Amino acid sequence: MRILLLMDPFIPVPPIHYGGIERIVYDIANQYVKMGHNVTIVAGPNSQSPDRLITYGKNGDVTAAINISNLKQVRAILKKEISRHDVIHNFGRLAYLIPFIKTDIRKVQSYLRQVTRRNIKIADMMQPNNLVYTAVSEAIKELGQTKNSDWRTIYNCTPIAQFTYRPDTPPDSYLAFVGRFERCKGLHNAIKVAKATGRQLIVAGYISDISVEKKYFEREIKPYIDGEQIKWIGTVDNAQRNELLGNAAALLAPVEWLEPFPVILPEAYACGTPVLGFNMGGIPEGIDQGITGYISNNVEEMIADVSRIDKLNREACRIKAENYYSDQKIASDYLDVYKL
Repeated sequence: MRILLLMDPFIPVPPIHYGGIERIVYDIANQYVKMGHNVTIVAGPNSQSPDRLITYGKNGDVTAAINISNLKQVRAILKKEISRHDVIHNFGRLAYLIPFIKTDIRKVQSYLRQVTRRNIKIADMMQPNNLVYTAVSEAIKELGQTKNSDWRTIYNCTPIAQFTYRPDTPPDSYLAFVGRFERCKGLHNAIKVAKATGRQLIVAGYISDISVEKKYFEREIKPYIDGEQIKWIGTVDNAQRNELLGNAAALLAPVEWLEPFPVILPEAYACGTPVLGFNMGGIPEGIDQGITGYISNNVEEMIADVSRIDKLNREACRIKAENYYSDQKIASDYLDVYKL
């Protein structure tokens, strides 16, 4: 099969540090090549591909507004490439597919982020041909599904072979947090949990460029980073995440928004590390309560859950990663959608 994977240009594929969607695109592309398929990645500068690569746009400047220059560049690329492929799999803006929405080629629009139903309804009015949507969780699917649109749920993956399974950690091992320093990600909640339980919290992530989030960091995060109980180690690559997650007693995900389905969840499981998360978005879909983690509704419940981490099953976490979230499994799930 000849597969074209399309991505916004803002973050290179694969990302060195932050960039969940870009990581997924690269992981499934590698699997497709191993399976004998032809793959073209269309993404921003500094990207890589295990097969063909076409770059456009600029890195940085992530924005909610549609970039007209990017739209024109993508249209020119797809116009040239469409006859050379069997499927266009778009992880970027739905607007990229609009000029080709009536064509016969198989088109897959994937949402690994929140979706606006209004955009789907606009596409519905155009009576698209051979278009299917995928969501990274049932929670995201519910946001976008309309009467006339066809949806599937396909979760995020991780390259299992890059993460080391650790069956045990010391009884007093640290808690881990990985993510942007924005209120919605809940680092302030993770700090409260660590303080209340007396556990060390090791944090990996970066300060947001958004003004209100910078103030959030200065007021609610920075005063508690002491380098001992609350330790910030900066951003981390795959190898560093492997060490951080693998040696942790648990990963904390006390988010305050409808989290689609964090890539860090299957990464933690691949190491055998359980996840303690708030009951929001796609997070509870990935946690087997009392087995691979705990689902809580607030800080107080998560504090209580920390005392029960030793009752969780690290082997079950690894098995769940292998059976449900491996790069091979998710690539195969997408292939099934291509062939519908």
